[in-house]
Amino acid sequence: KNASRNYTRHLLENNSICSPILTFLTSEWLIFCPEALGIERKMGPKRAQLSPDENLAAGLVGGMLETVINMPILTYKFCKQEGRPFPKFPGMYRGVFVQAGSVAPLTATQMVLNGLIEKVMTGGERNLKDYESILCGLGAGAGSAVLYGPVDLICIHQQKLKMNMVQTGQTLIQKYGVSSLGRGIFPTAAREAFYTAGYLGISPYFTSQIMKRPGWEESYYLASVFASIGAGIMANLTSHPIDTVKTILQADVTGEKYKRFVPTFKAVIEEHGVQGLYRGGLARTVRGSVAFFIVSSIREQLIINKTETGSAWPRLNTK
Repeated sequence: KNASRNYTRHLLENNSICSPILTFLTSEWLIFCPEALGIERKMGPKRAQLSPDENLAAGLVGGMLETVINMPILTYKFCKQEGRPFPKFPGMYRGVFVQAGSVAPLTATQMVLNGLIEKVMTGGERNLKDYESILCGLGAGAGSAVLYGPVDLICIHQQKLKMNMVQTGQTLIQKYGVSSLGRGIFPTAAREAFYTAGYLGISPYFTSQIMKRPGWEESYYLASVFASIGAGIMANLTSHPIDTVKTILQADVTGEKYKRFVPTFKAVIEEHGVQGLYRGGLARTVRGSVAFFIVSSIREQLIINKTETGSAWPRLNTK
């Protein structure tokens, strides 16, 4: 065991032909297994943790901004998944207010939950480890499904019924009962778990790794763009089949054709092949990457502000 450690160190220190590959693989491996080479993981300076109201504010601003920018992409995703035509302008923005008015507080909810889980994990005394950041995101995303599930269902039927948010919700309750708003909530929890881990855990991790490369130390925003694309692809490849089945279940609110998740999952594969699970996947990946960049950048800037000045909003301070 010690000989293996010493040999690996020798390769890394003497810049052999294998060194670049081993350096990359080892650095990535050590993020989660620092003890593998007997090396104690070096934690950076303690970063400030955002308070619930700071997380709330960051989520509201980030969620609203990314939704307005991404609404045509979101509408395209719904249309591809349901097999209906894409509406022309301004129809592609139908539902933007319910989405922006719901995604913003939902994103804020995810960030507040993430902050609370972070506080429990660290006791407010240390930085999160990378895998802990991902776990926080998973938990925060799953918890937000209680609100996100009904919002998605109302938005889907609002575009089909061409009603406003309140009218759509009232119509669904009158026709199918209050319980109809909970349709698809468990797939929503799984989808949001992967999605939230993407922008609160994976994207910041990728950004930090890119910025460790020579010449990238001061290129946060450019690094964040590439990190958001990579995290968006990973999160959406994992969660999009779940999202496709969830959308189909919620569109068929009565369960006339599609009753439960697993039979619907199998039916999509039988009717359209595995590729059918990824209908609208490109649109959702683009939307996710944009959202990851916007929300994670806002959150990171607030953390930097608070770490350096003691306040997330230093410019708002007056004396």
